Amino acid sequence: MKRGRGQSAGLTREMVLDAATALVDREGLAALTMRRLGSELGVEAMTVYHHVPSKEALLDGLVERLVVGASAPLAEEAPWQDALRGFARAWLTGLQAHPHLLPVVLTRPAVTTQNLDLMESVLERLQHAGFDPGRGLDVLYAVTGFVVGQAAVTPAGSGAQVETLAAEGLDQYPLLAEAARLSGSRQVDRFDQALDAMLAGFADMVD
Repeated sequence: MKRGRGQSAGLTREMVLDAATALVDREGLAALTMRRLGSELGVEAMTVYHHVPSKEALLDGLVERLVVGASAPLAEEAPWQDALRGFARAWLTGLQAHPHLLPVVLTRPAVTTQNLDLMESVLERLQHAGFDPGRGLDVLYAVTGFVVGQAAVTPAGSGAQVETLAAEGLDQYPLLAEAARLSGSRQVDRFDQALDAMLAGFADMVD
């Protein structure tokens, strides 16, 4: 059977997504074109289309990889709070590792097959915990929205907000000055505390 150009090049969809991720990490989202991606892979742009039919499908694939890459904790047999807590932390780590992809996450709906499979499995677990599907979707969207917002305002290793406050003369704002002094590099602590409070609030709805 005659193979297509994409097949003869030995490419796979995963290889295309790997190259796209590396390109965006290195040069930013504006550098990602099908022609440039083909060049990175050593093939013509049309060859890339054998594996991702459009630029939109490519962007959806990049979102899918981030989401699915954080899904391992959800597969574990653990209480739903622990599963969602692990997912949220892994999701935050993935977003912070690929900050140039954050605009894609904010603008592309996660509706690929793998993402929908993941959402269905989360809703099933939450249903077993006592949530109806509508409330379960509320929980899922609340957690993912919180994580994306956290990634947007506190990139990995960034303490710029607290450092700016600490460097200011805040004599007229003694509580804010003390908070900045104590905060230090506690972004992760704040994230965990807020996440735990959110999950506890949802748990109260079914207890």
